[in-house]
Amino acid sequence: MAGVIAPSGFRPAWWLPGAHLQTLYPHLLRRPRPPAVERERVELPDGDFVDLDWAPQTGRPGELVLLLHGLEGSIRSHYAAGLLSALHAAGMNAVLMHFRGCSGEPNRLPRAYHSGDTGDLDHVARLLLRRSGVTGLCVAGVSLGGNVLLKWLGEQGAAAPVRRAAAVSVPFDLANAARRMERGLSRLYQAWLLGRLRASLRAKAQRMALPVAIDRLDRLTTFRAFDDAVTAPLHGFAGVDDYYRRSSSRPFLARIAVPTLILHARDDPFMTPDAIPREDELAPPVTLELSTHGGHVGFVAGRLPGRPQYWAEQRLCRFLRDAS
Repeated sequence: MAGVIAPSGFRPAWWLPGAHLQTLYPHLLRRPRPPAVERERVELPDGDFVDLDWAPQTGRPGELVLLLHGLEGSIRSHYAAGLLSALHAAGMNAVLMHFRGCSGEPNRLPRAYHSGDTGDLDHVARLLLRRSGVTGLCVAGVSLGGNVLLKWLGEQGAAAPVRRAAAVSVPFDLANAARRMERGLSRLYQAWLLGRLRASLRAKAQRMALPVAIDRLDRLTTFRAFDDAVTAPLHGFAGVDDYYRRSSSRPFLARIAVPTLILHARDDPFMTPDAIPREDELAPPVTLELSTHGGHVGFVAGRLPGRPQYWAEQRLCRFLRDAS
């Protein structure tokens, strides 16, 4: 048996045609206010830390949704604030985990986070479940966070301590995504994200010595170059190809053992359609809902211009709420 690839119910807003408008509209114009969060610092076994932002707990006692953001994301990201608010409004308890160095303060170690780093997720998930009162955990990840989540679920198999999981706009094949970001308008996304990564690295270099040539960062103008010079050596990979091969979630999808929903658009400008897994690559509990349009973490619906509806958030809330 295999998983299922099904057409999604998403219908894009007629006034936001095309992948780039779907991707850019919420990024540039959306300013959701997350619920008033309470921050918790979690100390990690290697001496580093991650920060959790807790929404006010209004859902059923014992049930919790853990959110994972994308590359250089945080509680300030439109999709993270929007999804946290949507879960809260739907009566579910939710908490956002910031990856190392993403909560507004550089992390303590030279290493940071990357697309295949599942250790911190595993530590936090099991910590939350060890606490009294937390009996049911769901996890949702967006973009890079979705890749981390799916890889972790595949690594854990039947031992995954999760009732349900959901992921949006996942870069299933990191090498494919890196190549796609070097083409056309996608180079604008690459330039913006690399600027954020370089700024984070420079901020950290003011606090500690790094095994990276900071004065050469501006020469790293593609993800492939940055990952080869920075991400791979900082995290113990032999090089960029080793990093992409070992960190892509696509090979892990067949081992997922918990009900998992993946939302993806064929026109996602962060990768090509070749990155989308086939049905026979999905484990039986996995459903991939595929849209023709939607862009990257877009999925903006709505009949009236300027009155958007964020379909992916609504779909994830329905799916995760059914876990109870």
